[in-house]
Amino acid sequence: MATSDKRSPGRRKSGVEGVFPAAKEITLRQMRYFRSAAATGQFSMAATEEHVSQSAITNAVMALEQLLGVRLFDRLPHGVALTAEGNHLYQHVTRILESVDDALRQPRVRLDTLEGTVKIAASYTVLGYFLPGLLARFRNSYPHIELALHDLTRPEVEARVLSGDIELGIVLLSNVPDPGRFAHRSLIRSRRQLWAAPGHPLLEGGAPTLKQIARYPYILLTVDEGEESTMRYWQAKRLAPDIAFRTTSMEALRGLVAHGFGVTVLSDMVFRPWSLEGKEIEARPLAIPAPDMEVGILWKKGGELSPSATALRDFLIYACSR
Repeated sequence: MATSDKRSPGRRKSGVEGVFPAAKEITLRQMRYFRSAAATGQFSMAATEEHVSQSAITNAVMALEQLLGVRLFDRLPHGVALTAEGNHLYQHVTRILESVDDALRQPRVRLDTLEGTVKIAASYTVLGYFLPGLLARFRNSYPHIELALHDLTRPEVEARVLSGDIELGIVLLSNVPDPGRFAHRSLIRSRRQLWAAPGHPLLEGGAPTLKQIARYPYILLTVDEGEESTMRYWQAKRLAPDIAFRTTSMEALRGLVAHGFGVTVLSDMVFRPWSLEGKEIEARPLAIPAPDMEVGILWKKGGELSPSATALRDFLIYACSR
């Protein structure tokens, strides 16, 4: 992101590529408001989540843009989308706010001397796009707890939790047919949006409907029961996507979408605004929202978790509630 050659000589150098400029001028509140706007894609929704006025969100974002000397969001007819600089800042801000949350939590839960091993399992999407950062934060708080992590399918996770071989399973809870068999807790809900290459007709005008999306070639992700979960909400509307390609590879899907071979509908949790080649991908909310993708944690009903597993379960619940 070498952008300094495009700026006027007197302009403050952006801290997005390195150290934040005049960091003391940036407040945690501004960071939190920026993160909410980035996560929701709408200033109005961010204001609702933060219990402030929309102008408070707008002013915080504008202050950051002026301070950093870059544009953080593209303003769209029905929301906002992070620019390349905005996405880079979002990664930094997320880590900063998570570190602050953990620092405030730890004095109340002083279990950093706890020792033991936790047997946990997760499915592909959860392991690739949800857990790594959380497990790193847990390790910082509980350095003496070892994590025995297993990469399994959702049915395998369920079976091994029920057998007691695995203490905690983290899965796409929205795919679990009978969650009542387990003690369980929802961790996050991630909205599904349209993904398309810049300039695609579906990105113009209002929020697209599934009926409109069905007119264009569709890239279907099949990994982690992706085809089954996708077809459920399409069939509920008595519609079907025009499937051009099926793939188990998220990166292949991004490349196909970015190069204009088709569109897809996937959750924000797995969204990235570029393909591996650096081609841009844009996301838009649906006119009638598709069911959220839900990530949750499972453990054996009536069973007693080890102190280490209890610490991990409680940490995940706390971290995701923030």
